[in-house]
Amino acid sequence: MISADQLVLFIAAGWLLNLTPGPDVFYIVTHALRSGARAGLVAGLGIAAGCCVHIVAAALGVGALLASSATAFTVLKWLGAAYLVWMGVRMLRAQPGDGLAAVARSAQAERAPATPLVQVFLGGFWTNVLNPKVALFFLAFVPQFIAPDTEHKTLAFLLLGLLFNVNALPISAAWALGAAWMARRVGALQRRMHWLDRVAGAMFIGFGLKLAFTDQPTA
Repeated sequence: MISADQLVLFIAAGWLLNLTPGPDVFYIVTHALRSGARAGLVAGLGIAAGCCVHIVAAALGVGALLASSATAFTVLKWLGAAYLVWMGVRMLRAQPGDGLAAVARSAQAERAPATPLVQVFLGGFWTNVLNPKVALFFLAFVPQFIAPDTEHKTLAFLLLGLLFNVNALPISAAWALGAAWMARRVGALQRRMHWLDRVAGAMFIGFGLKLAFTDQPTA
């Protein structure tokens, strides 16, 4: 289904994406800062549950796509490539003062009362499920690692999607456990996240270009 080199690349790209601050990271960090590490961990589990919905839906869609017309494949291929390049450009253009540090300052300033953990979990779940960019990301990213001659493409997509999701859990936990440390070192965090954005941006532009020149897989 996938070579060892491709598997390592897939895991590394997933970790890099999950390390890069985005809506999911902001949600985890905000709740960890407001209510402690346990709330951050629960927020991460809610987001992971939401990702499972996107993975199953995208897998079924990809299975149908790979058996459909060349026109349908081409349209989705270019949409996915454009999305990955757009995401990469945004990361490259991110400024050191943007994003995560502002969330940390805002969460600390509000000093809101602790949110019930069930509500934290459901909030992470629905925040992820209702974000169409997550579905588009899976449709654009995962098929690049499925060999054209794979017999069961839908199953391959499901397994890779679930692997991506499982690999995201320790990163989400690290964000939650490290939220207090990050709040005390906002300036250092801004500088490190800025360079991480640059690396991730270049990587996803590369994935977008790779997808743009991918031929239609055979049924």
